Amino acid sequence: MKFLDQAKIYTRSGDGGAGSVSFRREKFIEYGGPDGGDGGRGGHVFVEAVEGLNTLIDYRYQQHFKAGTGVHGMGKQRNGPAGEDVTLKVPVGTQVLDEDGETLLADLDHPGARIRLLRGGNGGHGNIHFKGSVNQAPHFAMPGQKGEERWIRLRLKLIADVGLVGLPNAGKSTFLAAASAAKPKIADYPFTTLSPNLGVVDLSVGERFVVADIPGLIEGASEGAGLGVRFLGHVERTAVLIHLIDGTQEDVAEAYRTVRTELAAYGEGLEDKPEFLALNKIDALDPETRDRRAAELEAAAGVAPRLVSGVSGEGVRELLRAAYAQVRAARGDSSAETHEAPSEVEPAGAEWRP
Repeated sequence: MKFLDQAKIYTRSGDGGAGSVSFRREKFIEYGGPDGGDGGRGGHVFVEAVEGLNTLIDYRYQQHFKAGTGVHGMGKQRNGPAGEDVTLKVPVGTQVLDEDGETLLADLDHPGARIRLLRGGNGGHGNIHFKGSVNQAPHFAMPGQKGEERWIRLRLKLIADVGLVGLPNAGKSTFLAAASAAKPKIADYPFTTLSPNLGVVDLSVGERFVVADIPGLIEGASEGAGLGVRFLGHVERTAVLIHLIDGTQEDVAEAYRTVRTELAAYGEGLEDKPEFLALNKIDALDPETRDRRAAELEAAAGVAPRLVSGVSGEGVRELLRAAYAQVRAARGDSSAETHEAPSEVEPAGAEWRP
């Protein structure tokens, strides 16, 4: 399935039905009077976040959504039914923006989140509402109210706990495959990853979190170089970043500074997120080179990097546990499962008591 995280669509709520002009005409009833019913309400437009979706590809092939028109009123005081509502189902984490792409209308960040984007037009009153002592036979009714219309933009920001960032070919996809059951594309050339990947890490029972791998950043990404910073939005919601540095390249310090510069240029608080710095691909380095490049990276970042290898698995589990501790702290530890022994244990053969 193709990954699509942005879409522009047109929405329109339904018009209200018109009221009816009708008079009661029955045998032996001389003065029947008006009996026109009301028109039905036009359909609403809703946007709802549902589980099981991870892309906006459905809105690549259909961009226009219109709710149903309310049915007109009828004689014998029969009101028309409301028009059919339209519900746009989107992945969890989708933001609804105005046409300008900047004004946030709603952030659907949990399953079941639902907003009414456009309200259907009210139905018009039938002529029964306008009878009175002066006008006992009104020959007019109200038309239905027009619906609303709006162009909106949908932007998906994946829900993940940990984000992987780094230059192209830093080993992010290999690390994700080693840490989870995800199977991203892995190759020995830059920009292997062209769209974000998600992986669920299971450390033990009750210790589970989601990792997001995004395409690599290069110098000038904030100005559109490479794939730009388009996919950085998918790590905005994360609690912590894992910054992977390719240990086999010559200038690891420059690689660190390049990514940090692009994070700062993007903004949205990414440069202030907790970060674990890791020197990756250490399985391909001899001990002397490993120590030298770790020292160069520490001098540039001001913190000692963790030594990991997505191929051999060295240091991966320790890094994941450190990241999970940060995730728990961000969650307020409310999601961590605790397994406590019962305070009292009934002895075998004890008599049951309510």
